[in-house]
Amino acid sequence: MPSHAASLPHRQIIGVDFTSAPTSSKPITVARGSVHGTRVSLQRVDALPTFAAFDALLNEAGPWVGAFDFPFGLPRELIEALGWPRDWLALMRHYGTLQRPQIRDTFAAFCDARPAGGKFAHRACDVPAGSSPSMKWVNPPVAFMLHAGVPRLIDAGVHLPALHDGDASRVALEAYPGLLARELIQRRSYKSDSKGRQTPDRLIARKDIVDAIEQGRTRLGLRLRLTHAQRDALVADAAGDRLDAVLCLMQAGWAAQQPRYGLPAQVDPVEGWIVSAVPAQNG
Repeated sequence: MPSHAASLPHRQIIGVDFTSAPTSSKPITVARGSVHGTRVSLQRVDALPTFAAFDALLNEAGPWVGAFDFPFGLPRELIEALGWPRDWLALMRHYGTLQRPQIRDTFAAFCDARPAGGKFAHRACDVPAGSSPSMKWVNPPVAFMLHAGVPRLIDAGVHLPALHDGDASRVALEAYPGLLARELIQRRSYKSDSKGRQTPDRLIARKDIVDAIEQGRTRLGLRLRLTHAQRDALVADAAGDRLDAVLCLMQAGWAAQQPRYGLPAQVDPVEGWIVSAVPAQNG
């Protein structure tokens, strides 16, 4: 946290828990709030059941900084092996023309040709963030999330730092709520879409996460301000969508107050970077 943070104005921020197939029962979940100094205030959590609603969100007038839980780039090793464009915009335009079965079959063939233990190609940010490779098409299908999300960011004209220039008053950053959750509860599971796995232990884990971010017990140095009703709703959501959106909101709040939105000095312009991930040290 910069020393001048207390003098910074309120900044509008959003955190987005994304799905590649939104429905009324599994919507895109959006946490809206503001950040001022070390305090993040949660205003509300919205459910967006359609991509049209998501597009409308992206086109809301700024200034805002948003943290989105889907990959913004593909591993350089993968695109070089496939002979795909090495310019990010051209690559994303190409990727957007593919159908999901084509993506699955192409990536599966790439993996099948590689030895056990090294099937997937990874981005430089994957290991520091603990995230799934962005070419993964199942459990979770982040390759399809990229396919659904990034073209919409481009079409909306938002600014993607280190990747693509756009409207500087509407800033979109790649986030990963699991990065912050693991800092707080290590490898404990805190959510499940399966009713049979929505256990008391997972409820306790969600409560522990909420307690920690309210008290500011993360390296981001921010405290989350909640009402009692908001706190209860975050803990009660057994699928974890609301909590994941709020974890992204915290990452957006941190980034909004950092030089270059907290991105490393060197970011691969094809792969992108997950906000608040710490680059691995060479050697």
